Amino acid sequence: MNPEMPKILIIGYGNPARCDDGLGPALAAKLEVSSIRGITVESDYQLTVEDAHDVAKHDIVIFADAAIRGKEPFSFHEILPQSPMSFSTHSVSPEAVLSFAQNMFHSRVRAYMLGIRGYEFNRFKERLSEDAERNLEEAFAFIQHLSASGWAALAGRGSND
Repeated sequence: MNPEMPKILIIGYGNPARCDDGLGPALAAKLEVSSIRGITVESDYQLTVEDAHDVAKHDIVIFADAAIRGKEPFSFHEILPQSPMSFSTHSVSPEAVLSFAQNMFHSRVRAYMLGIRGYEFNRFKERLSEDAERNLEEAFAFIQHLSASGWAALAGRGSND
């Protein structure tokens, strides 16, 4: 990893039509119009094997998704490659994407999971709950802080759960 200017990828994923499940794509949308420089932002409904190619081109990747339970406003922790227990080309875990990047492209990317706490998931509405919106703002501020520090905080970071 280049400590002066690491290549950063942030992948926000989830289904915006399922209320708070859209927190990952909502973060990606905010980042795309922000003044944060030096990041690549991707957004999708789910992770796929093809994401391994993009992941392998970066030094640091942050996977952003809605969290059904857990720490509020968000959790953030490092993740490691892990081979999938079962294989589907439709959806894979962040750990499996890392494993594919490592095995197919010899990637040594450092990876993190940003789980933004959501509350409403079982309805079909393209909107976030008020509490999820607040958590989204906190997660966005966190990414801004990491960027302002030059991403150096991620060089030796472990779990923050």
